[in-house]
Amino acid sequence: MTHETSGPTDDAAPGAGAEHGAPEGLAAQARALAAGEVTSRALTERALGRIARTQPTLNAFRRVRAEAALAEADAADAELARGERRPLLGVPLAVKDDTDVTGEPTAFGCPGTFPPKTADSEAVRRLRAAGAVVVGKTNSPELGQWPFTEGPAFGDTRNAWNPEHTPGGSSGGSATAVAAGLVPAALGSDGAGSVRIPAAWSHLVGVKPQRGRISTWPEPEAFNGITVFGPLARTVEDAALLLDAASGNADGDLHRPPRIDALAAVRRDPGRLRIAFSTRMPFTATPKRLDPGVRAAVAALAERLAALGHEVEEADPEYGPIGLTFVPRATGGVRAWADRVPEPALLDPRTRGAARTGRLLGGPVLRAARAAEAPLRRRVGRVFRRYDVVLAPTTATPPPRIGDLARLGAWQTDRTMIAHCPYAWPWNVLGWPAVNVPAGFTPTGLPLGAQLLGPYASEPLLLSLTAQLQSDRSWPERWPAAL
Repeated sequence: MTHETSGPTDDAAPGAGAEHGAPEGLAAQARALAAGEVTSRALTERALGRIARTQPTLNAFRRVRAEAALAEADAADAELARGERRPLLGVPLAVKDDTDVTGEPTAFGCPGTFPPKTADSEAVRRLRAAGAVVVGKTNSPELGQWPFTEGPAFGDTRNAWNPEHTPGGSSGGSATAVAAGLVPAALGSDGAGSVRIPAAWSHLVGVKPQRGRISTWPEPEAFNGITVFGPLARTVEDAALLLDAASGNADGDLHRPPRIDALAAVRRDPGRLRIAFSTRMPFTATPKRLDPGVRAAVAALAERLAALGHEVEEADPEYGPIGLTFVPRATGGVRAWADRVPEPALLDPRTRGAARTGRLLGGPVLRAARAAEAPLRRRVGRVFRRYDVVLAPTTATPPPRIGDLARLGAWQTDRTMIAHCPYAWPWNVLGWPAVNVPAGFTPTGLPLGAQLLGPYASEPLLLSLTAQLQSDRSWPERWPAAL
């Protein structure tokens, strides 16, 4: 199995981008376009070519907008020639298949025939306003439920570092597209770690912003408030640039956090911080165990933070019964989405089961789960009386093999995915920001990640700390080898 990669391998051999002298990162491409060093058509053609070459092997995309993207690139080149400048003018990007793009269906990983959308989602509208060229929509498992990106509607999306393994989910297509250098950055969504998990398993920066930071419109909120849109990128600068471009609200949004300047935060020193190193897992009544290799990788990151001058101690948030509040909100979101699917009989039996659970747990149970959020914030938030940031594993294990979870029944799927990914979802209940940072590799070369967790609207602090770690660890220099 082969596909073409871009950028240097571990031996610093040049990839496709280096060979052709073209910039790879989001910020680098935006600067080169503004300086007249490259055209949007050239970058878009290159992205489309890489997508076409890797689709049979990596399968990152559900929809590719080749003709429309080239027309958008030509329009961007005309604007650039007139001297117009916008933050992402002419840069090719991808969005996940839960995000509305005019003229394209939004299937969210489901089989069946979906009608094309007549309007962009607010997040896509803002990306277009910043000048981005949307080359396509990336794969997601059905309704974003699982930490793997596989399904009968589109096949198996594979990890750019080792195609025998999953990139994770549910933003697995976006993660693979960025890790393989098909696009410089992509938008994903995170309802239980769905940006952070594939970022961890793909050696990327993945940002779960504060709830409401990026509008979910035409949904006033997504999945009863647990799901948010967020960027995946190879560098923190690129993630911050995409976050700034996509951020903002529509009139009907239910959540409106104070504005931030993410890119400015990346350029600031974080100062000396108090950091809690936590490996405690929230209670789920299911068996789970932290892989020793993952613990060692996150512990090594804690040691580097201490060497950078931060005060690092082992301490855990008090999660309490937070798991009881997650299930009604998540399954309620599945139910709402499943009710809109044109051909529900084609859905995975696990999806139909989750929708039934969502109906059973609706009404008073869902309202009680929503009401529990405020006291849970107070309980979990006590850790921030002593510490500025929590450092924790993003996942409990390295990425599983393709098919390990996709072929399981409903109960086994739930138990197995909790065992792999017990750490990310509490911050979705709370609505607070989190950032995955690359934490190293297994002996066989599979990526691992750690997450920096903060309180309400703390993205600037988390991004500033991420930038300091990136400068120390130099993770953008490492790319997947040719497969």
